[in-house]
Amino acid sequence: MSNVKLAVIFYSMGGTNYQLAKWAEEGAKEVGAEVKVLKVQELAPDSIIEKNDIWKNTVEATKEVSIATGDDIEWADAIIFSVPTRFGNMPSQMKQFLDIQGGLWATGKTVNKVVSAMTSAQNPHGGQEATLLSLYTSMMHWGAIIATPGYTDSVLFGAGGNPYGTSVTVGQDGKMIEDVQAAVKHQAKRTVTVAEWVKKSNQ
Repeated sequence: MSNVKLAVIFYSMGGTNYQLAKWAEEGAKEVGAEVKVLKVQELAPDSIIEKNDIWKNTVEATKEVSIATGDDIEWADAIIFSVPTRFGNMPSQMKQFLDIQGGLWATGKTVNKVVSAMTSAQNPHGGQEATLLSLYTSMMHWGAIIATPGYTDSVLFGAGGNPYGTSVTVGQDGKMIEDVQAAVKHQAKRTVTVAEWVKKSNQ
């Protein structure tokens, strides 16, 4: 059986979700997946970004990362999304990316994609679970198979114990408060494993 193809698709303003995406890539590669790390298109005007040094630095740090397209969704057996929380929802940049995949959805090309998601917020109860659930709602419409981490490994408790997907609190200094690297890698490996099951059953 060919290796699972995983697309890790993120949006990051402060760099946190870019780091989560890179850890997911590492975890998935450890179990033999072929991985693409991709960002979604930025929608905020340059005039706003230029006024925020952290945002500007993240744009610069991710400038070589390819922008995700529908072709990447079609290519992938599995997808991990990583997004910050925006008022208990996914950011508009990710929402637009999902919204423009109607052509793939209409032709059945999103069916049985194995998906999982991660998020961040500035407060421990700042809407992380709601953000993940909002993203998973779209995935239900896609006919995707949602592979949450649940409580499948003790590393999840060290990261705060979010069964919907790894979530992390980011302090005012822009640094992650919880140590979530192991949880992210576990979630990535679980997503790849579930995708292997699905891929094998379809061959």
